[in-house]
Amino acid sequence: MSVSTIPVTCYYNGQILRSKTDVEYEGSETFIEPLDVPVECTFQQLIDMIYLKTTIDKRRFKLVLICKYPLRSGKKFQPYPVRDDSSVRKMLNLVNTTTIEEIELYIKVVRVKAQLNQSVGSHADLFVRDNNNVAQYDYGCGPSSGPVPDIGSNGDDEDSADEERNDEYAEDVDDECDGDDGDNEQGIYVSSQAPSCDVSNHPDDETLDEPSPINYHLPPTPQFQHVENLDNVVASCWTPWVQHTTGNSGGEFVIGQVFNSKSDLQEAAKIYSIKAHQEYVVVASSKKLLVLRCKKAEECNCPWKLRAMVVKDTSLFVINKYTGPHTCVNPCLNRDHHQLDSQLVSTHIKALIQAQFTLSTAAIQASVMEKWGYQISYKKALDGKHKAIRQLFGDFSQSYTELPRLFLGIEQANPGCAVVWKTCETNMPNTEIFQRVFWSFKPSIEGFQYCCPVMSIDGTHLYGKYKGKLLIAMGCDGNNQLFPLAFAITECENTDSWGWFLACIRNRVTQRTGICIISDRHPGIMAAMADPHLGWAAPFAYHRICMRHFASNFMTRFKDKILKNLVCRAALASTKQKLKKHMNTIGRINSEALQWLEAVPFQLWALSHDGRRRYGLMTTNISKQFTPYVDAQIQGCVVKAGSMEIVLYDHVKGLFHVKSRSGRTHRVNLHEKTCTCGKTLIYGFPCSHIISACQHRCVDFRLFVEGYYTTKSYYDTWAPLFHPIFNEDEWPLYDGTVIVPPASMQRFGSGRPKSTRLHNEMDVLEGKTLITCWFK
Repeated sequence: MSVSTIPVTCYYNGQILRSKTDVEYEGSETFIEPLDVPVECTFQQLIDMIYLKTTIDKRRFKLVLICKYPLRSGKKFQPYPVRDDSSVRKMLNLVNTTTIEEIELYIKVVRVKAQLNQSVGSHADLFVRDNNNVAQYDYGCGPSSGPVPDIGSNGDDEDSADEERNDEYAEDVDDECDGDDGDNEQGIYVSSQAPSCDVSNHPDDETLDEPSPINYHLPPTPQFQHVENLDNVVASCWTPWVQHTTGNSGGEFVIGQVFNSKSDLQEAAKIYSIKAHQEYVVVASSKKLLVLRCKKAEECNCPWKLRAMVVKDTSLFVINKYTGPHTCVNPCLNRDHHQLDSQLVSTHIKALIQAQFTLSTAAIQASVMEKWGYQISYKKALDGKHKAIRQLFGDFSQSYTELPRLFLGIEQANPGCAVVWKTCETNMPNTEIFQRVFWSFKPSIEGFQYCCPVMSIDGTHLYGKYKGKLLIAMGCDGNNQLFPLAFAITECENTDSWGWFLACIRNRVTQRTGICIISDRHPGIMAAMADPHLGWAAPFAYHRICMRHFASNFMTRFKDKILKNLVCRAALASTKQKLKKHMNTIGRINSEALQWLEAVPFQLWALSHDGRRRYGLMTTNISKQFTPYVDAQIQGCVVKAGSMEIVLYDHVKGLFHVKSRSGRTHRVNLHEKTCTCGKTLIYGFPCSHIISACQHRCVDFRLFVEGYYTTKSYYDTWAPLFHPIFNEDEWPLYDGTVIVPPASMQRFGSGRPKSTRLHNEMDVLEGKTLITCWFK
């Protein structure tokens, strides 16, 4: 076999046996035909190859193709219908994405006997396929006797579940039918010449043991093929069938309407009832039958009733008995509607959730009110949101199982990513309980070596079905912009989890020494930073406290906004003299507050004692400082330097006395790159006084700028690229243990989960009290 073909083994003249874990093809007269299918083969070409190889009469038989498709675990198989070019490509791609060396293709041969007395679009009689247990019916039901189009036309999304279904009623039509060119089997119009009929085989029974073999009656419009687009085709006066020849102008159901599935029929019935401001009850519901009746049938003698059943060997549902419209009236004005349930709400808001999954419950209630005129409850809106999220993004529990394969997909697209797992053993074989996972992207690992040696760490809560914490480590590039570095999902924040997170960073991300770690004063972080075995104790790293958290703790303790502002000024003071001045002011106001501050080492929170460890970055959330770009800060210093005066200098020793417009004099030493204002030592680039001395001696002040702030370092930081991950079906197979979520972390109870965050004054945006840490 050449490399441009894929081996495919075709099985036919037997039957498909399906279990929960496997699919087999058996039969005493089963035939096997091997095929070498080209990689670029289309669906039509594959069909032609099978007809040629098997010598099946193309004019008398139709072929239904089913592929034995492996599930993600690689150990289970399920049938996969092959019915278009996309499914053919997906089938052939199994050789490249899985361990399968040869594809098994099961062929169902369907004999077709169909006669149309007139051309397509006119009145005709349709006979079902030959079967010993199936009788031949004349079909015709009054209003639905006009020409109606087929709902089987495909939508735009070739990966949607609707395209996976086999529209067998369309495939059962012979190619020799008048007006059918053989390429458009689903465009046939059918009706009946009979004046009326009862299409039910059991008109008086409400339950069926087996589905009745009825004629395949095509539905009036394709609008229920894709239920999510239902709102776009329903007219304001509720005329869902569009063509009034197939139903009355009131938009009532008609006998013979066919829906792709039971859920499609249920959705149509719900919207009909909401628009009609009537409610129904379910009399009988099973996989094969659905019977609905007006809720007020007994008290108001309302005749409204709908009965539908499944079409044999398909998932289609056909209405075979219908009495309408409603004749009852409501005794009062209802605020809510029984049929406006959370499932219908989820369908309505799915597009909104996909665009903004943080959509508030109040906004959902307002959207439903605008759409249907009913005020749904908070719980119903929240349940609808949860269902929409599950439909779009998957189930919470299943997400834990899919997590290992997701990281394999990330590593496939970005080789070199660091991923560390921690799980717990269980009594179940081949199953482990999730505890923690750490990850860092390869571009982040490479780019961080060119960033400032500063890293901020923090944690936040997970508010899904399962509890947990998301730990984050962020760097800072040469332009004071956030740089994503490392992430972890853990069970909680404690000494063990923070120690594990920091150990993963030290072992898998960076081994740089002298890194400054900015964080809050969480006991777990303090203990992990002090542990000499983790590699974050001085001189390998230096711990600093976030100013916002420190000031918030002070505010919680003393509840004085004036004192809090003085603490911020003290923390941002660039010299020890300024710090002492602010501390004395605090002591005069509240001596206990002064003692509280002095109990914390100054190097942890005061900029004047920092020794250029934090490079002027005072908070874990750098964006909260509203810092201007470094280049803009340097340009501001250059402008200030132009208005300063050199009053005394020593060219030999490089000493200068620089006088500002305010009259203050600062001493500059160009040889040691220092200034008595302290800002050059703190920030890593020259202050306005040093720039003034450089201009006086025609010295390039850029020599005094740290290398982290250069254009080259900034470019090298962001040069490594993030490559988007491949499609999910192209991810590598995961053959490890099954990861399940911890039962102890599950949230119980309905409704909105309670916030576990300890709210304080940091959660309130204060108007003009925020003080920046940059030049004035």
